[in-house]
Amino acid sequence: MGRAALRYAKAVLSLAQDQKTTDVVNNDMKLIVNTVAQSKDLSDVLESPVVNDTIKKSALLEIFKGINPLSVNAIDTLITNKRISILAEVAKQYTVLFDQLNGTEVATVTTALPLTDDLRVKVLAKVKELTGKEVAVENVIDETILGGFILRVGDLQYDASITNQLNKLRREFTLN
Repeated sequence: MGRAALRYAKAVLSLAQDQKTTDVVNNDMKLIVNTVAQSKDLSDVLESPVVNDTIKKSALLEIFKGINPLSVNAIDTLITNKRISILAEVAKQYTVLFDQLNGTEVATVTTALPLTDDLRVKVLAKVKELTGKEVAVENVIDETILGGFILRVGDLQYDASITNQLNKLRREFTLN
């Protein structure tokens, strides 16, 4: 699934570059990723072999009314090729490729609670200082980390979560 999604995303990005609409299409792709992630029903419809492709297409075009024709074309192509189930993955890959093209990296910050604007600014500054690159911050909420944060930028990961610190203590106590 990953390689196919990447191929489709590269094709969409190439067309968007030709039409000078990479920014607009990137916004569409982010909308698609977020909408599919937040709607279990939509995700189920896209994955369902029972739901007719015509119904999937009309539902998607209704949900994403007003998106760029190139984004609509991507949906059409995925439906034609019976790959509409990977729509969210294609959209996610597109945004990754778009960020790479523009020299922007995405820093994923996993926290127990949503980041405040003040904290987001501090994270952006710190990551730029560490990597020397422009960075977009994506906040993932995971209450299981209890507190603190986990920061991922590319291949680098810094785990300052309470859960990680408790696990370290547990290992130290069991070794002694």
